[in-house]
Amino acid sequence: MAGFRDIDPILRRWQFRPDMVRARLVRARNGRQVLQMRIDLGLLQMELAGRPDGRRPHGHESYLEYLMEQAARNPGRFVLTQRQCQEVDREFLQYHHRRLCWLALGEFRRAIADADHALALLDFAGQYAPDNQWVALHEQTRPLVLFHRAQAATLYALEHQGPEAAAVEAERGLAHLQTALTLLNKLPGPEERLMVEQLERLRNWVRQNCQEEWLLEQRLAEAIAAEQYELAAKIRDQLRARQRPPAS
Repeated sequence: MAGFRDIDPILRRWQFRPDMVRARLVRARNGRQVLQMRIDLGLLQMELAGRPDGRRPHGHESYLEYLMEQAARNPGRFVLTQRQCQEVDREFLQYHHRRLCWLALGEFRRAIADADHALALLDFAGQYAPDNQWVALHEQTRPLVLFHRAQAATLYALEHQGPEAAAVEAERGLAHLQTALTLLNKLPGPEERLMVEQLERLRNWVRQNCQEEWLLEQRLAEAIAAEQYELAAKIRDQLRARQRPPAS
């Protein structure tokens, strides 16, 4: 069709890999930066702020914001319609894709924000859903969101506040995940057990890092005081290396 272009050259240069999330930031033709995610049958392109699709539902930054306004206007009577439930699912999926990209790119603050939006959607839908079956079905997704948020919050704290704060975030995230799994009232499957194991491994690594970093910092202070600058440089390198988390 005239005016349309295929994306074969892009897909050939940027191969899909089923074992990892492939994401990148690129410049669009009008100069704005956009986020792209390579998927099996092509790619997704998302905006960096607001709704990933760039739309403003009913003039609001998100569909959740619009629904919250509707609920506030009809206290005690508001119930999600079937169409609204579909739009909740749509927005939830958009934020899921973008959250995965932020995690892959190490943009942990943005991953936290998108996880919080997804959790707020689940909370709102749980309060105003038309039936309990719909709520139960969607609550199955909460552990994965909490898992992603815990990872992002731990790694963000590690980068900006240090291992001690990261250890607190890891412990908090693990507690929230285990609570969510308990509330589901079912035996955790392989995926749920893997999430718990990965967070436990991250928590344990951060805890160990706290102790070892304190010792290294003591050695660094002593080396500087003794004017042993070559040794101090080596210790600084060791401290930087400790900020790399274990592979998931």
